[in-house]
Amino acid sequence: MRRFRDWRVWLGLAITAVALWLALRGVSFEEVARDVRRADLGLLFAVAVPSQILALWVRAIRWRHLTDPVQHIGSGPLFRAVAVGFMANNLFPLRIGEVVRAWYLSRETGASGSALLGTVVLERVIDSMFFVGMATALIGIYGARLPGGLAVALLIPVMSVSVAPLLGILWLRLAPDSLVRVIDLLGRPLLRDRVTDWVLRLLRSFAEGLGSLRGGMHLFWIAWHSILIWMVFATLPFYVGFVALDMDFGSPARGIAAAYATLVAVGLAIAVPSAPGFFGTYHWACREVLTAGFGVPESQAVALGTLVHASFWVSVTALGLGILWLRHTSLEEIGEAAAGGVEPGKAPLSERR
Repeated sequence: MRRFRDWRVWLGLAITAVALWLALRGVSFEEVARDVRRADLGLLFAVAVPSQILALWVRAIRWRHLTDPVQHIGSGPLFRAVAVGFMANNLFPLRIGEVVRAWYLSRETGASGSALLGTVVLERVIDSMFFVGMATALIGIYGARLPGGLAVALLIPVMSVSVAPLLGILWLRLAPDSLVRVIDLLGRPLLRDRVTDWVLRLLRSFAEGLGSLRGGMHLFWIAWHSILIWMVFATLPFYVGFVALDMDFGSPARGIAAAYATLVAVGLAIAVPSAPGFFGTYHWACREVLTAGFGVPESQAVALGTLVHASFWVSVTALGLGILWLRHTSLEEIGEAAAGGVEPGKAPLSERR
């Protein structure tokens, strides 16, 4: 209940309500229901659900290249942590999934939680820069068809938010001592000494997790796995959704372009604070890009957003809850961990049972 006293939670709920209104205004619910009934749901879920799970697996494999400098960790614990983190974003407010990932992996392996969180931050920056590249290319092609420069207006703040962490991470990787001194100098007059000391310890732990920023095969595999995540597994559910709903884009190439454009629009929209699970913002993005950019009827666009979002939300949430059940972890523990932040490394979970 303490979270609901946080103004950010209410802001997210308000944004979700507005996005749902924008997604559904003027749309016939009867037509949306008709499009859903006519869809080949077997095909959609047979392809989309495995694609969602494979995307998590590839994320786990990629994460291993970032966590190796902290501690050598097997694919199993990494995959479980990724799945639990994504599940947390679907169920809890304030996007706590990244903190949960680091906490859960630290709990299973005994690695430094703060250092693992540093690798998660780095991974999100990698994703942001890769995604911004896709967005820039697609907006250059289709941006003129979107209403009121919406895509460009959304892209500019996303690019700014992406570049700032990248610069901070590069500074921390190349000259950690100088960054620590600057934070210490600025933090003492503004914050309590205890808070400043905690931030400095966290920065030093982050620096431990950034050892993967070096040349060689690590960077090659990180890039390759990023391509698989974004260009294949994240895009495939949209494309198969088009097929399942019998959407005709004129050619397979145009259908693929529409899938990439929808992915970019959804990615930009869910970057905005919202309620858990990306309800509303996800559906609004699908409607806007498909109707304005590709001439898809509004009811079909909303049906597409509803079905593809459902495939993601249900599969990822069920997987995360299943892992928690098998590993004897409760949702209450997840919430408490997120509220308290990650802790330094401790004994692995297997040794504490």
